[in-house]
Amino acid sequence: MNQYENIKKGTTGSSKKMLIAMVGIGVFCALLIVLTYEGTKERIGTLKDEALEKAVFNVLPGITKTRIYEMTSEGTFIPSDGLDRSKTVVYAGFDHSDTFKGVAIEASGQGYADVIRILYGYDPFSQTVVGFYVLESKETPGLGDRIGKDANFQSNFKALSVKLTPDLTQIENKVIPVKEGGKSQPWEVEGITGATISSRTVGNILGESTAIMVPLIYHQRDSFNVNSD
Repeated sequence: MNQYENIKKGTTGSSKKMLIAMVGIGVFCALLIVLTYEGTKERIGTLKDEALEKAVFNVLPGITKTRIYEMTSEGTFIPSDGLDRSKTVVYAGFDHSDTFKGVAIEASGQGYADVIRILYGYDPFSQTVVGFYVLESKETPGLGDRIGKDANFQSNFKALSVKLTPDLTQIENKVIPVKEGGKSQPWEVEGITGATISSRTVGNILGESTAIMVPLIYHQRDSFNVNSD
């Protein structure tokens, strides 16, 4: 065996050892990621549930307790434990005397950077949206993320009209976004200059969600008005 063949053989052996080492490191890292995920999944889920519960109280002023209801395929609402993530659920809110005050509803839509998930409170008695909270957003810090912080934008959701038509079959005026300074109607969501896409997305999310959910909830509002346990 000449010198060239010896060098070639040594190089091949080193390459195999390096490849084996890299594969081993890769498998170890993958295993570590899986173990970390499994070990923190329950904790992350708990924190998300706690954050969601706080958000429900945020968007339904005056409530002291909540109950979860899931929407069936027929469009009716029944009590739920909320564990089945494939179900559409809403959160009914009650005051200290167990009087039904309204429903918190999740909705989402594509923002500038990623999907924006929101929670809003609906009062069927005044037929208005009475609260708004950003559950998840990856919008640009200092710009798009202002949808969860800007006081003027938040004021859109103190009494946003989602009034039904006289026959109570649909929303009379669909919620729509308008530019900052352009709001003239109670069903309009005034945007944020510098966060135009993100704020417009919120208006569109509310427009689509309320058009579907509000008539259903309004007609079934008595089904939420039950005595507490």
